[in-house]
Amino acid sequence: MDLYADNILDHARHPHRKSPLPSPTVEHEERNASCGDTLTLQLTIEDGRVTDVGWAGDGCAISQAGMSLLSDELTGKTERELEALTKTDVLGLLGVDVGPRRLKCALLSLHALKNALHRWKKEPEQGWNETMG
Repeated sequence: MDLYADNILDHARHPHRKSPLPSPTVEHEERNASCGDTLTLQLTIEDGRVTDVGWAGDGCAISQAGMSLLSDELTGKTERELEALTKTDVLGLLGVDVGPRRLKCALLSLHALKNALHRWKKEPEQGWNETMG
């Protein structure tokens, strides 16, 4: 399957929820040091459940589509459900085979989410290997 499948290109060109939130509960920025892709994830969390999602970012189609696809999945999820999300889940959302060179691009959204949760819970943020298992 082509790395830049129609689904990836559509989300990269027309990303979902790519707009700032007026008053997010938590905000976290991640940068892929190997390529320069950036994502800033904003979440509104009420009673332990995500009620709104917004994000900003720049980078390749894979990282931007990954955040768009993941953002569609977050609203309504509890802290426990968010913590349970894995790289397999995100790669499944992308629906394409991602090689080792593009894996960090594909999973940048998950890394941003996990560290946003750590920030919200006032825990130390984690490095790539810690959040990706």
